[in-house]
Amino acid sequence: MAALLTAQEAEQAAARVMARCDALAAISATPGELTRVYLSPEHRRANLLVGDWMRTIGMTVWQDSVGNICGRYEGQTPGAPALLLGSHLDTVRNAGRYDGMLGVLTALEVVAHLHQQQRRLPVAVEVIGFADEEGTRFSIALLGSRGITGQWPADWLERTDVDGISVAQALREFGLDPAAVGEAQRAQSDICGYLEVHIEQGPCLEAADLALGVVTAINGARRLNCTFIGEAGHAGTVPMGQRKDALAAAAEWMVAVEAITAASDGHRVATVGRIESLPGAVNVIPGEVRLSLDVRGPEDGPLASLLTQLLAQADAICARRGLRFSSEEFYRINATECDANLQQRWQQSVVAVQGRSLALPSGAGHDAIALAACWPVGMLFVRCDRGISHHPAEAVSQSDVALAIQAYCQTVATWGDD
Repeated sequence: MAALLTAQEAEQAAARVMARCDALAAISATPGELTRVYLSPEHRRANLLVGDWMRTIGMTVWQDSVGNICGRYEGQTPGAPALLLGSHLDTVRNAGRYDGMLGVLTALEVVAHLHQQQRRLPVAVEVIGFADEEGTRFSIALLGSRGITGQWPADWLERTDVDGISVAQALREFGLDPAAVGEAQRAQSDICGYLEVHIEQGPCLEAADLALGVVTAINGARRLNCTFIGEAGHAGTVPMGQRKDALAAAAEWMVAVEAITAASDGHRVATVGRIESLPGAVNVIPGEVRLSLDVRGPEDGPLASLLTQLLAQADAICARRGLRFSSEEFYRINATECDANLQQRWQQSVVAVQGRSLALPSGAGHDAIALAACWPVGMLFVRCDRGISHHPAEAVSQSDVALAIQAYCQTVATWGDD
């Protein structure tokens, strides 16, 4: 087996990654900010630049029919199944420069190391820059990864952005054929697994004083619109003991949501992110409160149990206060478990480069959600400063990126050795 990446080589690779993150950050629709959305001129420029970087390390490059930029480094046997590496190149509005891009650029360094050693693996290695993970333009997430898994519903082509431009029209303006989106789908036999490096987007690694952690699962989520209905009344004339204050009931429930979820498990979270009190007058007792509930966790069963407990608590509060409670689920996505074998491979590599490993779930969505429907997936998290993401202050250190590249190279380069 060829020598793995040394610490000095990893630092040099990390410096390239940081510089390339800066170069991609300069490709933006908004001066002074980073905004790069699906099928935009900036999307095209980013694909061209990443494609050039792929070619310099011996990859065959193509853009698929939904706009993903793809590169292939052939294995020992031409046409062998590929180990797929990558992440996304699109951003939210006024984004940070590492979410998504870090995963694509660290993957390129893995291939660059193999190319420099003139080494071929039993499998091919492919790197993909997914076209749209965030869903910023059309409010549809995972467009790129669902393209290669064949999970594009027909009605997606008719979805429009804020300017009324449909996905189909945007594809044509980008130089792609809306009728050909199905050609992006990869056969299950084409790919043997998917590995993704991503910033954590949370504070757990920083709290543990670790650069890297292995992802166990991507959290499932349930989102609900909830309503407390009481009785509006004059703020000055209705005695406290005779009120049916919907806002007071909702406030009691919000505190209970926090306490019950905190006591359930450290990996399950619940958030009330939106609240509206009606009629909304300073001198009227609130008669109705509408609020959102977002619950997430890495296992569907315990997540469902938590949600049942939270809704039962709302019913109990309303029964005691003489109010009514209702809820309606408007969004659901199941948890995605990372493949046990790929977790083990990541853990071995992480222990080798940083001494120990931390296993943790992801609370955010990733392209791996779509790919897990077809192939084994594994993810590695890299510490980010204060857990800040989707914000210009998003930051990682070059030394942490160097460790990630070392772990990535070891995980990929030893593929087939067992």
